[in-house]
Amino acid sequence: MIEHHIDIPTRDGAMPTFVVYPDEGGPHPVVLFYMDAPGKREELHDMARRIAAVGYFVVLPNLYYRRVRAYELAVRDEAHMKIMFEHMSSLSNGMIVQDTLALLDYVDAQPAADKTHIGAVGYCMSGPFVIAAAAHHSRLRCVASIYGANLVTDRDDSPHKMLDRVKCETYLACAEIDKWAPPATIATLEDALKAAKVNYRLEWYPGAQHGFAFPKRDGIYDKPSAERHWVRLFDLFKRNLQA
Repeated sequence: MIEHHIDIPTRDGAMPTFVVYPDEGGPHPVVLFYMDAPGKREELHDMARRIAAVGYFVVLPNLYYRRVRAYELAVRDEAHMKIMFEHMSSLSNGMIVQDTLALLDYVDAQPAADKTHIGAVGYCMSGPFVIAAAAHHSRLRCVASIYGANLVTDRDDSPHKMLDRVKCETYLACAEIDKWAPPATIATLEDALKAAKVNYRLEWYPGAQHGFAFPKRDGIYDKPSAERHWVRLFDLFKRNLQA
């Protein structure tokens, strides 16, 4: 495996990014990995490595780069969570669409990357980001939102309002216990998916909590659900990125 910690230039500055891919057999299909709110950290690097290990060129940026070069939620107390939410609320779908363009420009220049086969996965706060990316960048062949938050809002840039522009296969994993995406919200989202005729699969994970896929999330990580989400991800990528 080859790993790099690099800065990708964007209109708003340098975006620290972790890149990992197999050391032979390329060029490899690309997976853009959008972080959750607690930041780009070793836990996510390990998840990126798991994707890369089965044949993908994985790109994991720090989406908070406009505010801080590196961030990881250290302690889940009120003071630290306040900082995390400030970072999270500083982002917009429009910013991520712009950042995705920078990621695509980077991928285009990499001999080890197959720039004709690109997918994306986003967790938590990045669930809506992958929808926005797909709506604005038709090069994405598939996207996955894993317990995405803020998928339905009253803002003009709400993901559920841009689904008519999403032309790629879309997978949505929904935790049964999730205050950020309760059943009523997901029902509205699914109505919008159907109305827009998106090629999608929306799947509930019974008994699982928001964050169930993260191994270091004590009391929340659920291995059966996490492994099920890996199966779904790899099947999605295989269908769309290895053809």
